[in-house]
Amino acid sequence: MQNTLVDKTFRDTEGNIVIAQMPNLPLVVWIVTSLLSLIFTSGKINTLLDLVAYGSLFTWAWLELFQGVNYFRRALGLAALVSLIVFKIQY
Repeated sequence: MQNTLVDKTFRDTEGNIVIAQMPNLPLVVWIVTSLLSLIFTSGKINTLLDLVAYGSLFTWAWLELFQGVNYFRRALGLAALVSLIVFKIQY
C-alpha cells in the first residue's frame, strides 16, 4: 500500500477507510446528557447536565485530536475543540 496523503487522511493503520466509528464513552455521555438537558430545562440539574455534556464533548474532541486513527478524525477533533472554545467564549 502506498503512503499517499489520501491514505494518511482516510485510512487507519490496518488500511481500512475510517470516516465514522461507533461512539466511544465520552460521545455517548455527551449524547445522553444533551438529551436529558432538553427534558430538565432549568435548575441545578440542567446546569450540571450542561457541564457534563460540555466536558464529555471536550474530552472526545481532545482524544480525537491526539489519538484519532487518521488525519480526518484528528481534523474532526480539532474542529470540534475549536468550535467548543469559540462557542463558550461567545456565550
